[in-house]
Amino acid sequence: MEGGSRLDRENKDVRTKGEKMGSVLEPNIEPFVPKTGHDPKELRSWAKRTGFVSTFSTESERSVSWRRGLNEGRNEGNDRFDLEKGILGKNESISPKIEIDPILGRTRKRGDEIEQDWVVANGRDKNGVLGFRDGENETRRNGAVEANLGTTNIRRANELNENENSVANGNGHGVGANLPVVEQKIGDGDSGGGVGGNVYHDGEDSGDGGLRSSPKMICGLKDNPGYVPAILYGLQHYLSLAGSLIFIPQIIVPAMGGTDKDTATVISTMLLLSGITTILHIYFGTRLPLVQGSSFIYLAPALAIMNSREFRNLTEHRFRHIMRELQGAIIVGSIFQCILGYSGLMSLFLRFINPVVVAPTVAAVGLAFFSYGFPQAGACVEISLPEILLVLIFTLYLKGISVFGNRVFRIYAVPLSVVIIWAYAFFLTAGGAYNYKGCSPDIPSSNILIDSCRKHAYTMKHCRTDVSDAMRTAAWVRIPYPLQWGIPIFRLRTSIIMIFVSFVASIDSVGTYHTASMKINAKAPTPGIVGRGIGLEGFCSLLAGLWGSGTGSTTLTENVHTIDVTKVSSRRVVEVGAVLLIVFSFIGKVGAILASIPQALAAAVLCFMWALVVAIGLSTLQYTQTASFRNITIVGVSLFLGLSIPAYIQQYLPESSLILPSYLIPYSAASDGPVHTGSRELDFAINALLSLNMVVTLLIAFLLDNTAPGSRQERGVYIWSNAEDIATDPVSFSDYDLPGKVSRFFRWAKCLR
Repeated sequence: MEGGSRLDRENKDVRTKGEKMGSVLEPNIEPFVPKTGHDPKELRSWAKRTGFVSTFSTESERSVSWRRGLNEGRNEGNDRFDLEKGILGKNESISPKIEIDPILGRTRKRGDEIEQDWVVANGRDKNGVLGFRDGENETRRNGAVEANLGTTNIRRANELNENENSVANGNGHGVGANLPVVEQKIGDGDSGGGVGGNVYHDGEDSGDGGLRSSPKMICGLKDNPGYVPAILYGLQHYLSLAGSLIFIPQIIVPAMGGTDKDTATVISTMLLLSGITTILHIYFGTRLPLVQGSSFIYLAPALAIMNSREFRNLTEHRFRHIMRELQGAIIVGSIFQCILGYSGLMSLFLRFINPVVVAPTVAAVGLAFFSYGFPQAGACVEISLPEILLVLIFTLYLKGISVFGNRVFRIYAVPLSVVIIWAYAFFLTAGGAYNYKGCSPDIPSSNILIDSCRKHAYTMKHCRTDVSDAMRTAAWVRIPYPLQWGIPIFRLRTSIIMIFVSFVASIDSVGTYHTASMKINAKAPTPGIVGRGIGLEGFCSLLAGLWGSGTGSTTLTENVHTIDVTKVSSRRVVEVGAVLLIVFSFIGKVGAILASIPQALAAAVLCFMWALVVAIGLSTLQYTQTASFRNITIVGVSLFLGLSIPAYIQQYLPESSLILPSYLIPYSAASDGPVHTGSRELDFAINALLSLNMVVTLLIAFLLDNTAPGSRQERGVYIWSNAEDIATDPVSFSDYDLPGKVSRFFRWAKCLR
C-alpha cells in the first residue's frame, strides 16, 4: 500500500505529469499548496510566477479575499479553492491547469483565463453575466469539458462570494459589493454555457441590510402563464405604474390652458401610445419586458416651452397652439434619437456612460419638481397629507402583508391609496366641506366677481371631486388619431431643447436596460442591442409627436422596481397588459374618470413618484464604489450645481412674477435668462437648457467622470456583452433575438447586434 495522504499523492501526480511534458511546460512552476499560517508574500510570489492577474483594485483586498477563501477551505476539512474551476472542490489540488495549443504546440497563456475563472467564482463572467466563460463554452461544444459543476459547489462558492462582498464593501473597494447573490443551476443539457433558461433571480432586503437570494420569478421572460393569469398579471403590472402613466396630463394640460375634456383626451392618447410603443419595444427593441410611456424627463422642458413669454397672453386656442409646438419639438428630438441608436453612435457613447453619470442625472429628474410638488398638493392639505401618509404606510410598513399570496400593499400602493383618498374626498365634497355661501365651483375663476368667492375658488378647484366636467363632455367611444391637434410647428429653439432632452432620456434608458437584464437573470445586452433599443425609443417618441401626447416616449424607470416587486418578467404578460391599455384608450369615459381626480390628490401622488425616481436614480450607485471620494465628489458637485445653476438662471424673471403662479415661475426662465447672444432663438434655447436641472447635472457629471482619474472598479463601469459573444454562444443571447423575418432584414446592420 502506498503511504502518504491523498493530497500528497495528488501533488506527486501533478509533478510527474509536468516532468513528462518536458519543455512544453513553463519551468519551475509548482502548484501552490496553502499551509497553516501561510505567508501572504509567498502567495503573491506564487501568483506572479503563474501569471495570475487579479481583477481587484487594491492589494489589501486580494489578501482579504484569498485569506477568507483559504480559511473557509480549512474549515471545510480538505476543501480547497480551485483556481481552474472557480469553485471549492473536495480534496482537489490548487494547481492551475496548463493547456497545450493544438495548432502551435505550445502552452497557452493562462493568466487571462485564471482571471476570468476568479470572476466566475464570484458569480459573473467577463461580460458581467452569470455563467461560464466563453472558453469553457467552446470547450463544452468540443466535448472536452473535464469537470461537472454541481449545484452544491455553486452554492458554496456563492456563500464565499457573499462573505467577500461584505468585507470588500466595508473597505469601499468591493467590485460587486452590492450585487445580489444568485443560486445557479447548471444542467448537462445547457448548451448555452450559462444559467439554465428556467432560473431567475432578484434581490430582496435581508434582515441585516444586505442582499440575499430571493425566490424565483413567478413568470420568467419566455414563460406563458395562460390567458387568465396573463390578464391578471398584466393589469397588476400596469396598475403599479399608474402614477407614471396618467398624472402627467393633469399637469401639462391645465398649464397650457386646456379644458377637462382636453385632459381626458390626452390621457386616452397616452394610454394608446404606451400600449403600442411597449409592444413595439418587446418585439423590435431590446426585447426586455419594459413598459414604454410618457416620462417625467420630458415634463420639465414641456413646462419651460409652454411658459415662454409669447404664450403668456394667448387666450384663443392657446392649448392647441402650444401642443402643436411641442409636437414639432418632440418629432425633431425623436429623429435625433433614432439616428443616435440606429447609426451605432450609441455604442460609442456607452464607453462614457457609467453609473456615476446615470445616478445623479436620474435623481435630478425627480428633484426638478420640488417647487411644484407640495405647493400644488398644499392647496388641499386635508386630501394631500392623508394620501402621502397612506402610500408611505403601504410601501414601508405593510409591504410584507400578503393577501391570497400577493403583497398587495407593496404592489398596488399607488392605485389603492388613490382610490381610498378619492372616496374620502368624495364624502368631504358631498358633506359640504367645500361649500361656500354664494359661491359656485362651476364658475371659472376669471368670471368670479365676489371677493370672498375669489378667495375660495382655488380651494374648490383643487379639492372638490365634482368640478371636472370631463364625464359630461367626453364621448363613450373615441379613437385617438395622428395630428388630432393640427399640423406640428417646427422651431429652432424648441428643437434644440428636445435634442438635449432626448439624449438625457437615452442615458436614463441605458441604466434601465442594464438593471433589467440583471433582474431577469439574462446576459447583459451588447452595445448594438442597446443602440437598437434607443433607436426604437426614438421611433416611439416620433409616434408620440404625431399623436400629440405632449411628451416623448421612453422606458419607464419605475418598471424595474415593478418587476422586482411583482416577480413577473414575462414578455407575454407585458404584451397582454399593453393590449388592455389600447382597448381602454378607445373608451373615452376611462380617460374622463382619470381626468376627474382632484388636482391636489394628483399632486400628492406625484410627490411620492418623483421621490421614487430620485431614489431609483441614486440606487444606481450600488454598482460603483460608493465610499470612493472621487465618486462622492462627482455625484455631490453635479447634483448641487444641477440645482443651483438653474436657480441662478431662474432669478431673471422681472416680467413673469406677476403673471404666472409661483410654482410655474422656475419654468419660465427661458425668455428672461441672462444669456444674450444676439439671436433670440439661440438665447431661448440656451437659457431653457441651463434652467433644466437634469441637463446641467448630466453635463457636469459626464465631464467630471470621464476626465477625473479612476479605475474601472471604482467608476462602476457598466459591463456589456461583446458582439462576438453572440456568434460564440448564440443560445445565451436568444432573449434578444429579433423575430425571424425582421432578424433577416437587420443582418446587414452589424452595429445593432
